[in-house]
Amino acid sequence: MSFKEKVIYQIYPKSFLDTNQDGIGDLQGITNKIPYLKRLGVDMIWLNPIFPSPQKDNGYDVSDYTAIDPTFGTMNDFEGLVDIAKANGIEIMLDMVFNHVSTEHEWFKRALAGEKSYQDYFILRDEPTDWISKFGGNAWAPFGETGRYYLHLFEQTQADLNWRNPAVRDELMNVLRFWMDKGVKGFRFDVINLIGKDEVLNNCSENDGKPAYTDRPIVHEYIKMMNQASFGKDEEIVTVGEMSSTSPENCILYTKPDREELTMTFNFHHLKVDYQDGQKWTKIPFDFAELKDTFHDFGTKMSDEDGWNALFWNNHDQPRALNRFIDAEKHRIVGAKMLASAIHLNRGTPYIYMGEEIGMLDPAFESMDQYVDVETLNAYQELIEAGKTETEAFEIVKFKARDNSRIPMQWNSDEFSGFSEVTPWIDNGKTAKEINVMTELQKGTIFSYYQRLIQLRKEYPVISSGSYEAYLPEHPQVYGFVRRLTGHSVLVVNNFFPQKTEIQLTEEFLQGQVLISNYEHTPIGETVILEPYQTLAIYC
Repeated sequence: MSFKEKVIYQIYPKSFLDTNQDGIGDLQGITNKIPYLKRLGVDMIWLNPIFPSPQKDNGYDVSDYTAIDPTFGTMNDFEGLVDIAKANGIEIMLDMVFNHVSTEHEWFKRALAGEKSYQDYFILRDEPTDWISKFGGNAWAPFGETGRYYLHLFEQTQADLNWRNPAVRDELMNVLRFWMDKGVKGFRFDVINLIGKDEVLNNCSENDGKPAYTDRPIVHEYIKMMNQASFGKDEEIVTVGEMSSTSPENCILYTKPDREELTMTFNFHHLKVDYQDGQKWTKIPFDFAELKDTFHDFGTKMSDEDGWNALFWNNHDQPRALNRFIDAEKHRIVGAKMLASAIHLNRGTPYIYMGEEIGMLDPAFESMDQYVDVETLNAYQELIEAGKTETEAFEIVKFKARDNSRIPMQWNSDEFSGFSEVTPWIDNGKTAKEINVMTELQKGTIFSYYQRLIQLRKEYPVISSGSYEAYLPEHPQVYGFVRRLTGHSVLVVNNFFPQKTEIQLTEEFLQGQVLISNYEHTPIGETVILEPYQTLAIYC
């Protein structure tokens, strides 16, 4: 099966299913739910980091790349998961955090102890630049008592690696080969476009310093080296790069097949359309025009130049899309289906984040004591220091916190949602009694809608491989696009608002058939009335 036909399901392991009864999800829990994932129809599971870690940043501070954190189980558990998943037609994708390691990693400890060879594994300078960490504060911290500083673009215990050192590159390519030998068929590379720091690092006051270290030309050389030394040797392996503050032009370079870099890229521009003045920790309605223009910009350019997008609304770093883009209180079900159609019928590989297929919502926490994420806790303090009241700061955090998506998967209506028999590591959501897998499978329609979308991608080559062009780009309520391949076309229109609206169909689609919709009996004519949050796909 081509990667273009695949649908990938993301699991945040700590929150999927707890079999050890310690309140934390584990690998055996994932293995137990393979039948559920097979029923959904996904082809690959992306696991957030499962490696040993002090958990300062929920596993993205890795202390050992070639072991399993005991919290999640053993290597035998992982190997069993790979085997059982494969027997059910599902492959495993691992999350590789190659921009930085935990300061608890052996490499950093040996560097701090004075071993010069390991000091060259990190980015050390006598004077820090003015760059701002993505978690707040300066991006440099004292390197022990040496009088030097080490770079940490993220949390202070996440030290950036020096990719200019061939020994570092060799170490990381060995890591990839280790997991390939374990049967892993996918790699998701965390913030991979940040690995190419310049040899001379300069101050940069623009956008917290991001232009000084993002999408530097040498990144492409490093990724090509990885490709040729590891995953490029197996044509079945799927790779996806998380791209921070990137551009369509760079994503084309990362993913054009003849460049031998990555299969696809994540970008986040469509999830910054509710950032006031580009700042995450703000609360404003989303800008639909910007959302639509972003999709059209990436969609058209990637299609014209043979790049490939990874498509998603939700992940472990984002609040739930239903709370951001839909009036979920009144339109959760049709809204969930519309959002799903907007990416599953699009050009790119769709990703489903756990719980999305049942329409899970943000947890609606009531106090800061319920949040555990380091970024959120830091942001709250910075908001207070900037003059926000506690109430104002909390409302912003509640809207944007990463913990919104990290709560336990809602399997049933029991006390702890069927996730565990003991209190979980983070609180459950308030809606678990009504929104859960058991209820959805018994009488819901969102799960079956996702099943149909996944099936359509495999049945219709125009969906998996067709081109992309914008449709009605100036419409104030509708995000529309056309897919084309070898004489067949699919028109997809999505009403992003709770008000009805009308669209005009071009003659090409007047005799087409409705492929899928979240409403029944939509008449096809020159003028079509779209209901609140309606999605409609017409095939001809």
